[in-house]
Amino acid sequence: MGTTTREPGAARFGRRGLLAAPLALAGCADRGPTTSAAAQPGAPLVLRMAHNLSDAHPTSVAIGRFAEMVAQRSEGRIRVDMYGNGQLGSETAVLGQLTQGIVDITRVASPGLASRHAGYHAFGLPYVFASEEAMHAAMDSEAMAGFYRSTRAQGFVGLTHYTSGARSFYTRDLAVRTPEDLHGLKIRVQDMRSQTELLEQLGGAPVVMSFGDTYTALQTGLIDGAESNETVLTTSAHGEVAKVFSRTAHTRIPDLLVISADAWDRLDPEDQQLVDSAARESSVEHRAAWAEAIATAEVEAGSMGVEFVDDVDTEAFREAASPVVDAFAAQYPEVADLLTIIDEETRA
Repeated sequence: MGTTTREPGAARFGRRGLLAAPLALAGCADRGPTTSAAAQPGAPLVLRMAHNLSDAHPTSVAIGRFAEMVAQRSEGRIRVDMYGNGQLGSETAVLGQLTQGIVDITRVASPGLASRHAGYHAFGLPYVFASEEAMHAAMDSEAMAGFYRSTRAQGFVGLTHYTSGARSFYTRDLAVRTPEDLHGLKIRVQDMRSQTELLEQLGGAPVVMSFGDTYTALQTGLIDGAESNETVLTTSAHGEVAKVFSRTAHTRIPDLLVISADAWDRLDPEDQQLVDSAARESSVEHRAAWAEAIATAEVEAGSMGVEFVDDVDTEAFREAASPVVDAFAAQYPEVADLLTIIDEETRA
């Protein structure tokens, strides 16, 4: 949930529509061949991809490129049908549909997979990645690819990651340069244990609320601030009511493109490689598009009167946040294993 358009993605659909769409898909018998080995250009293997990002979102564009590459490289034998804009519901709902066989592929904020494999808690922890480059080095590594493949028993396999930027604190009017500046501030956070515990550790008051309610809560003073990447200021117009963006960069939460274990097993080994390669290439293409989106957001937010604070004591934040990382690593051996992989790959 590192980007601004993902969290309200399903809000534009009524409850009846959200229930009807998956049922309609589940009831559709004609999905073509059951394996890629039996597929042909005129009778392709159809994989259903669902997510809740808008069509214009850089990650949606990258996912679209993934689908295009799969179709082209398989010469039409494999087709990825897209259901974006939250058509099939929230990330949690779509993950359920993935394990039920209704959906084959989805994009999810990586900590959202922690209920299925505890290791994914690691990606929501503070200062796990020292920089964007360090994140890509770790997430692109062969060791991480091995982790992606280790979750077949949990019903899914990871294909690749997409950046969702560095999350920082933004407030109505106060700069956040040190952890002490957060003391007593009411900050909207995502409904993730790692996020609520982080803010408590830093001395703030975490407020879990719907992303769609955040603008009004900032406007009325119900909360003092929130945390996300720079695009939230413009895409969701939060720059109209929050005028200080302090670059704490406390988390870098990658999105994951995952495929159900059942769908993965329906691909023969050569086609598994084809799908994996297309996913990884779409990730690389996405990085330039994301950097452009951040740069554009900064310019637009500046014209809205937003002040960007760069003289943040990130070392003080890192030190103050470290007990949260230590606690998760102690509770979950899988998190400790992932942190070791990240550390080794970023030091290589």
